[in-house]
Amino acid sequence: MDGFLPISRQDMHEMGIEQLDFILVTGDAYVDHPSFGIAIISRLLEAKGFSVGIISQPNWKSDKDFKALGVPKYAFLVTSGNIDSMVAHYTVAKRKRSDDAYTAGGKAGKRPDRAVIVYCQKLREIFGGIPIIIGGLEASLRRFAHYDYWDDVVKPSVLVESKADLLLYGMSENQIIEVANRLKNGEDIKALTDIRGTCYLTQPVNTPIGSAECPSFEQVSVNKEAYARACRIQYDQQDEVYGRTVIQRHGKQMLVQNPPAKSLTQEELDFVYSLPYKRTYHPCYESEGGVPGIEEVKFSITHNRGCFGHCNFCSIALHQGRRISCRSEESIFEEAERIMQMPDFKGYIHDVGGPTANFRQPSCQKQLEKGLCKGKKCLAPFPCKALEVDHTEYLRILRRLRKIKGVKRVFIRSGIRYDYLIEDENDEFMRELIKHHVSGQLKVAPEHCSAVVLDKMGKPHIEGYKRFQEKFYSITKGINKEQYLVPYLMSSHPGSTLREAIELALFLKENNIRPEQVQDFYPTPGTISTCMFYTELDPYTMEKVYVPKTSHEKAMQRALLQYFKPQNRELVIEALRRANRHDLIGNTEKCIVTDNSNGGKVTKSKVNKNSKHTSGYRSERKGEWQRVEQKRRRKR
Repeated sequence: MDGFLPISRQDMHEMGIEQLDFILVTGDAYVDHPSFGIAIISRLLEAKGFSVGIISQPNWKSDKDFKALGVPKYAFLVTSGNIDSMVAHYTVAKRKRSDDAYTAGGKAGKRPDRAVIVYCQKLREIFGGIPIIIGGLEASLRRFAHYDYWDDVVKPSVLVESKADLLLYGMSENQIIEVANRLKNGEDIKALTDIRGTCYLTQPVNTPIGSAECPSFEQVSVNKEAYARACRIQYDQQDEVYGRTVIQRHGKQMLVQNPPAKSLTQEELDFVYSLPYKRTYHPCYESEGGVPGIEEVKFSITHNRGCFGHCNFCSIALHQGRRISCRSEESIFEEAERIMQMPDFKGYIHDVGGPTANFRQPSCQKQLEKGLCKGKKCLAPFPCKALEVDHTEYLRILRRLRKIKGVKRVFIRSGIRYDYLIEDENDEFMRELIKHHVSGQLKVAPEHCSAVVLDKMGKPHIEGYKRFQEKFYSITKGINKEQYLVPYLMSSHPGSTLREAIELALFLKENNIRPEQVQDFYPTPGTISTCMFYTELDPYTMEKVYVPKTSHEKAMQRALLQYFKPQNRELVIEALRRANRHDLIGNTEKCIVTDNSNGGKVTKSKVNKNSKHTSGYRSERKGEWQRVEQKRRRKR
């Protein structure tokens, strides 16, 4: 087995194990790397003295694979894998994907839709009352009644449909060890109702007093205002300092979410990353070409968790949380040394990052005692006046990694929050980022340029990106390097009408940006943006939100962001006509699509005086931002 955990009875026999304490069932191929949640949980249990086995991608149409390791002494632990199984299977257009990076050979179809539910129901059918505990991203983000984009309905908590006994949400290290120890001590799984970071079902008469109550599943499944109110309650209580127990009735049962688990301390996080991971896929996949998902992370280092950026379309706030926790410098260097011992290491560390690479400290000190501000964001729409920006420690880590003998380059491929970076009055980190850690292109995520859309995204306004862009190219030019920014852009997010899509097209034209790829908004379970998509309401203001939903309108918005592609011409023209922007169709310099009636000859621009997208409108918007920016800097 070469140090991997058992995947067969033969493996168990060779290790002298007759019955495993826990059996983990996963929708991914078995990869023993700390970027895979199953690897962390299994190695942590092993380190605490429990025997663990892995059943990966079992055939759910048969009992055989589920019986491969026998009956666990304490419980089955079930996860869909690193991502939601529906996202793994379908594009935003709901078309079947042809590949799966978390499966041997990249083959699709090795896990079922809604894998957590299917696996649990199969285990219950085969093993009866054996305890079943669910976790991972799919379970975590579906823990409440949630809108399911693929079926276009509100579904109950995954705990209800799976018939599991307990749900662990978030990263779950603290929860799983407490659960394991209490089961070992003879407690019944039904008695484990007081563990932070867990959800369970109970009779309404047993509902904890003082809980924050969401509208019931029955209410949110038919009433969109109730759904929006439930979404806000759930997010408002996801802070480990002040978060309360949250309850939501499902028929004759009450779903109870205990307050979030405490973030791991630095010592605890260091321990998690010191465990004996093999850092690769199990050898049984070698004949199929291995598991593609390992390639991006094999030589990468995760140094932090959490993200106070808290974008509305992102699941991190509901899963990892907004509080930043970090590994020590020594832990990071020890992992770098282990990477260097790998036989196929060529001298390149691919990433030193996490959810947001350049976060190494809280956004402010107040949150350590009082928690993160409820209903507010640290960086949007403008940076909070209490924001503390410091890249000193991260820069020191990168410098030390660069000096290790045998390391040729250290790259940063995780998301860099440019809106945080640009607030750093010391430009030392930005200069070294550009000089040493960018391989020709730096990917950043402004997502849009319209303040209307950015506000619904929970993203900062575009002026911060413009400042960053100007400084990036100034520094790049100063050190005689040819490097480029690659902005991530999103079309069809709630709040985006054709007007906002056109505004973004004009921004791209003005800045000579020609994106090769554009991401349509994907309504994944549990996010604030998905709530807006379904309800057409902003859960924090209860104001109406425009939502582009038809495939044709989405196609037009996406085409506008790639207006320069000949195959998009007809869609762009249709969108401009619908938006009454005929002034952008023609052969003048200001136009974004040509009018072939003039042979493609470019003539002097004519301004449409009736258009709200004139330079005067943009100047007014810019002036508004400058006034806010000046006021903020005076306060600082």
